[in-house]
Amino acid sequence: MFGRDASGRATLGAAPIETLLAAAGTGTPSYLYDLDAIANEARELRSGFGDHRHLVAYAVKANAAGRIVRTLAEQGCGADVVSGGELELALRVGIAPSDIVFSGVAKLDDELDLAIGAGNEGICAIQAESVEELVRIAARARARKRRARVSLRVNPNVEADVHAHIATGHDEAKFGILREDLPDALAAITRHEELELVGLSSHVGSQLATTEPYLQAARVLLDVVRDTEARMGPLELVDFGGGFGIDYGEGRAARPADFSRDVCALVREAGLSRLRILVEPGRSLVGPHGVLVTSVVQTKASKTGRRWLMIDAGMNDLLRPALYQARHRIEPLTWDRSLPLASYRVVGPICESSDDFGSYELPLPAPSVLVIRDAGAYGFTMASQYNGRPLPAEVFVQGGRVVAATPRAPRKDWVDSRLDG
Repeated sequence: MFGRDASGRATLGAAPIETLLAAAGTGTPSYLYDLDAIANEARELRSGFGDHRHLVAYAVKANAAGRIVRTLAEQGCGADVVSGGELELALRVGIAPSDIVFSGVAKLDDELDLAIGAGNEGICAIQAESVEELVRIAARARARKRRARVSLRVNPNVEADVHAHIATGHDEAKFGILREDLPDALAAITRHEELELVGLSSHVGSQLATTEPYLQAARVLLDVVRDTEARMGPLELVDFGGGFGIDYGEGRAARPADFSRDVCALVREAGLSRLRILVEPGRSLVGPHGVLVTSVVQTKASKTGRRWLMIDAGMNDLLRPALYQARHRIEPLTWDRSLPLASYRVVGPICESSDDFGSYELPLPAPSVLVIRDAGAYGFTMASQYNGRPLPAEVFVQGGRVVAATPRAPRKDWVDSRLDG
């Protein structure tokens, strides 16, 4: 967990970040992750289910580092994957096929083959997002002479109060099957003996600040479960998706365990306690427990009084501010509270005006190293080599010490990769 010691030094896992960086030898920009805090987050979330049979299917897209996926698997988590690469990663770190669900609107044939062929019975569920996809899944199962376990992702038509790019439950989204189209989906399953309907799922969006939109979608989904069971027979599971928000500094209240407790209560009230409950958190498990450390390359000042801090991390390293206009807390690595503050615009080196992290009150004179907080989710996993810049380093912290580190690739590797491209 991020903190500060008595001298104002930023810490992760109670160890000074500058000490961890020196031990890792990765320089900047570097992501650092607190594996102990991530494990604690998973335990707290699972505690909200009590004795109800459940699966926390970690959304691997949030952070696909093997050390992190393995840490969560050790806490009893499964995986929600959206590609063949994520599926293979989940299997190779030891997650059982029966604890993996596969989401996404455009799964490739070879990805479906991998999901259908995993283990003795395939993965827990392929989350089908259209009637047309069901036909494709059936064809791949037929070719492999196996049955495919499917769950229908229902679009609940619930508008969550989140950025438009992360709202997924409204009726114009590319995701899920509209309730009006469910009879066609069920008919497709009935026609294809290769398909086994095991559950229903939904997902309304990300970065939810309260439980209400989540529970609103859950009520819709439970109504659909009852209707579906009346037509198709008993189901095995109900998957309420993820989207639990974290506090990026704006004071969000709901904790992940609040969501799990509340959906358990809804399921009991609906008389469906025999169903296995699935949730698909990503950001809430890893986001608060990663930081991006970046060095100030230079300052810039104008006669108008504007000041800039130009850093070595850019939108290629952390895309969220450019993509979602997201705001992360940015602080000096060591904060001397006696220094006066000045307003700086923190910008990266990428040749795009959107490579801009926003304005911050920071010490004067300007700090030389900054910490971008709450960067454990959708950071490295969305990073790119745009402008010929290598991917950032990653450092994994456990027990207050560095247990693994992945350095930045040399510039030469990128040049060599493009010479014949």
